[in-house]
Amino acid sequence: MKNIHVTKHEEGWQAKEAGSKNPMATFSKQSDAINFGTSFAKLNGTELFVHGRNGQIRERNSFGNDPFPPKG
Repeated sequence: MKNIHVTKHEEGWQAKEAGSKNPMATFSKQSDAINFGTSFAKLNGTELFVHGRNGQIRERNSFGNDPFPPKG
């Protein structure tokens, strides 16, 4: 399973898998897209990347395959 990205979309916000052309789902509010992406990432043990309006990553959450103990 690939990482999930929440990004701006012409209809508002979208959640989509990394490298995919089409969104998994679109939402009018970013918070709804984040909630969807978080649920999907938790279920599949992947990472969630939340992008701001300017396209830059502003938040990153990992929901699986984290090294323990963490490096560094």
